[in-house]
Amino acid sequence: MSHEQHKLFTKALSLLRNNNPAGAIEACAKGLEKYPEDGNLLCVAARASLAQRDVASAKLRVEKALQLYPEFALGHELLGDVLLVEGKFQDALAAYQRCSQISADQPAVAQKTAKTKQLIEQAADAAEPFAGGRVPRGKMAFAGKIREAEEYERGGDRDKAEAIYRTILKADPDHIEASRLLAGIAAGHEQFREAQVFLRRALELAPDYVRAWVDLANVQRQLEDFDAAIESATKVMELAPDKAESYMLYASIVGAADRHDEAIEFYEKAIALAPGKAGALCSIAHHLKTVGRQEDAIDSYRACIAIQNNHSEAYWSLANLKTFRFEKSEVEAMQNLLDGDDLVDESRAQIHNALGLQHEAIKDFDQAYWHFEQCNLVRRKAEYYDPVDTESTHDRVIELFNETFLGQSGADEIQPVPIFIVGLPRSGSTLIEQILASHSTVEGTHELSDLSKVVRTMRQRSRRDQRFPEVVASLRSGGWARIGTHYIERTAKHRFGAPFFIDKNPNNFVFIGLLKLAIPNAKIINARRHPLDSCLGSFKQLFASGQPFSYDSTELADYYVQYQRLMDHWHRVLPGFVLDVHYENVVADLETEVRRILEFCGLPFERECLNFHKTIRAVKTASSEQVRQPIYSTSVYLWKNYEKHLGPMIEILGPLLSELPENLQPMNLLQLKQ
Repeated sequence: MSHEQHKLFTKALSLLRNNNPAGAIEACAKGLEKYPEDGNLLCVAARASLAQRDVASAKLRVEKALQLYPEFALGHELLGDVLLVEGKFQDALAAYQRCSQISADQPAVAQKTAKTKQLIEQAADAAEPFAGGRVPRGKMAFAGKIREAEEYERGGDRDKAEAIYRTILKADPDHIEASRLLAGIAAGHEQFREAQVFLRRALELAPDYVRAWVDLANVQRQLEDFDAAIESATKVMELAPDKAESYMLYASIVGAADRHDEAIEFYEKAIALAPGKAGALCSIAHHLKTVGRQEDAIDSYRACIAIQNNHSEAYWSLANLKTFRFEKSEVEAMQNLLDGDDLVDESRAQIHNALGLQHEAIKDFDQAYWHFEQCNLVRRKAEYYDPVDTESTHDRVIELFNETFLGQSGADEIQPVPIFIVGLPRSGSTLIEQILASHSTVEGTHELSDLSKVVRTMRQRSRRDQRFPEVVASLRSGGWARIGTHYIERTAKHRFGAPFFIDKNPNNFVFIGLLKLAIPNAKIINARRHPLDSCLGSFKQLFASGQPFSYDSTELADYYVQYQRLMDHWHRVLPGFVLDVHYENVVADLETEVRRILEFCGLPFERECLNFHKTIRAVKTASSEQVRQPIYSTSVYLWKNYEKHLGPMIEILGPLLSELPENLQPMNLLQLKQ
């Protein structure tokens, strides 16, 4: 490679590493004009194309590199990456293995190889339990066309697959498998109602086709039509009573419907049929934890690990109890997993997070932070988050929901009354929820997604390119009333008749102006905490899903600034509509804060709210075991133990931190003032 080629390669690689794939492709294109056979530039361009999800271009470039240089190890690795994206797991495995043959001792390739093997096993496990059924492959009409369509699906080209399935159905409207597979295409596009129609048609023709019943149950669960999903899962158990997976399917659906005791019962049936089913042991442990059976949950997680010693989710779930401490041998086992090359990224993130929580528990804060940081470096790669979009959205919300707009005639009051607990995650919202749910007239639910789904429905009825808040800009009282009514109807499945209920989704803070107009008697509580404790709490938490801003310390701090900016706006334009509750104040003077919260909600004082830890109810969040203990102060100002690691956060949060009393400000901020 000439000096000029090396310079072009370095520039393109730098652009790619700095999250500018378009710039990298442009730089490679200029270099390839002069050096069309430069394999390194072709591979950087292929990587950049993959980053832009342009799989076809990536494949063309890497294939050209391999035509020029058949023994180019990087080319085979990239070919494996492309094939993996296409869903061609066996071909991807062969490419990675060829790379390792050419150039041994490549940890990244070894990890990709292990991940691909795991994906192959998972695909086989998913298909095997219900592989039999009504439509034997060898006797199916249009079998060749079906195989062709499935190949397109594995390659990521769902449109071509869909066209083939529709062509088959046009020729043979009663083709069972084409109906089922077309339902899968619809479900992949989140068109679950359309998927349900195709599956019901397939089952009219083949009422004993187990795989179609499984697919239908999963689609109905996505639609949150739990009664129908339970009925479909029951049919699966009737048709395949000897398979543990039948009972696992039913258990997963009743669990999603908050019927945790029933989920436990059916996972136990699955485990009785297949005692070595690690996934069932882990799943039953989740539900045991949710209903407060902590010791049983711990035993089940450990049984899962005993069967599958690399079951990272079980390790992470144990750590996520927050009150659990690993034994020395368990810590060593997790460290050994990290030291190996077999962990996929998701598992690596879980093990790092578990070790971070363990080191924090023994007050080894430097090592704890290192593990949290490593966890987040891995997880951030799998998340999409645009801080500019967050700021822009908040700008538009503030602009629309001004005093004039909020002064219009909205909906009438509604029953039952929702109590929204908003804020940032890990800011004390679960504690507030547990206090309120201990009141005789208040029903605890969990972090409901219904409000955002109602807003999304408004978008579907209007122009699809409109977003919130513009999608509600033209609403009047009747439109606001429809939002409130739709929300109450959607949440009915989580409620059992109390006059008040809790919705603890923290992200609802963006909808406070909408709630003022749609549900004017709603109660809004903003869970507050010291900014650094709030951000650190989110940074330490590996969320099952959502909260993509929380895996980078600068993005997280910036998100906090945007959250605070919007909350300041709501306080300004809707004085008295939102109650701020500071976690530190609740810990310092529980009774005063409990009385203040209840008064705001219009509820009489009940002493049970002070004894919230004795309340028996399902708690799904990461704080489930913590709120089953009396109030404690060990988490107050925990950030001080990590202060030397929080420089980027402190810099961004500086203006907010400087408004706090000096004893609550970080030392480097105080030094800057002097």
